Amino acid sequence: MSNDSLSSVKRALEVLRALGQGPMRVQAMAHAIGREKTQVSRTLKVLAEEGFVVRDPETMEYRLGWQFFALAAAAEENPLRHEAPRVLRALVQQLGESAHLTTLAGNAAVTVLSERPVRTLQVHERVGQTSPLNCTSSGRALLLGLPDDEVVALFAAADATGEPLPGSERAPRTVPALLERLHEEHRAGYVVSIEEHEPGMTAVAAPVRDFRGAPVAAVNISAPTMRLPPEAHPPVIEAVLSACKRLSETLGYANH
Repeated sequence: MSNDSLSSVKRALEVLRALGQGPMRVQAMAHAIGREKTQVSRTLKVLAEEGFVVRDPETMEYRLGWQFFALAAAAEENPLRHEAPRVLRALVQQLGESAHLTTLAGNAAVTVLSERPVRTLQVHERVGQTSPLNCTSSGRALLLGLPDDEVVALFAAADATGEPLPGSERAPRTVPALLERLHEEHRAGYVVSIEEHEPGMTAVAAPVRDFRGAPVAAVNISAPTMRLPPEAHPPVIEAVLSACKRLSETLGYANH
């Protein structure tokens, strides 16, 4: 490997380490790692193309992207690597419905792990599949507790078109409506989505938080509405919250 290539790799690692401390603009990043702004800008562009960083269209700040989390989750030493499969399998055994782990990927939720029961009729959600943030239980769970301005920034491009956000009439399809729903769900600590994304389907989700209390993933249970009517929600909500508590504790979160 040439010296130039080694320098590029080192610069990329410096950028990722710096973003581990929080979102930054290009100029602040260049100052933080002692590099030229043009070099840092090129590095961020490459990392963004590969999904390792994402840029907030409103603040122009960069933060770690979903690909970084996906690699971290695959690492043997990552607690989620050990705990998430067991926790999801336990949920499936307890509830008899499909369980999924999702994380934020730009302005969508991406499924990184799924466990399913043996059923004739079930939810076919694949690893790597993306879904909207506003009208899915896992999508909104990933937003619980985020500042309003961060949520607004995620939907800035879609909001600028003037078109409603995706989902059925049951879903919050404008940013103000979404913020109002998120405030309610944040107080509750969980999200229930009844036929907001897919007709005939209901899902329950809650966030997995890291040691800072930031949502880094979501656990959700999804099933046909006929198997998950409102009167059946309480035990499912309790089970999902318990699963998220266990996973959050593996990441150092203790404020329950």
